[in-house]
Amino acid sequence: MNVYVPILILGGIAAAFAVFSVLVASLVGPKRYNRAKLDAYECGIEPMSQPGVGQRFPVKYYLTAMLFIIFDIEIVFLYPWAVHFDALGVFGFAAMAVFVFNVSVAYAYEWRRGGLSWD
Repeated sequence: MNVYVPILILGGIAAAFAVFSVLVASLVGPKRYNRAKLDAYECGIEPMSQPGVGQRFPVKYYLTAMLFIIFDIEIVFLYPWAVHFDALGVFGFAAMAVFVFNVSVAYAYEWRRGGLSWD
């Protein structure tokens, strides 16, 4: 149990800092609210006047999210593989080749749909 004490102490310090930061910001921060500050903001897309009406989001929104997921999943799997590359042998290399091929297909789809062209 003594091994976990520093981790618990660090977690307590982090939680105390988070609570302290929120309290101080609410007490010291500016209180000038206007309509623009109270309006919802969603990733650069103008908020809808009536939620649930069935308005469509631009495809660019989903392509950007898909691009993030592609690179995020790629890094999550490639980093541990690179660290233990020598211990995995040929099977590890073949498995990663299949994975990189699948990621390349998703990346090519994203590129073809225009997800990498920033207007």
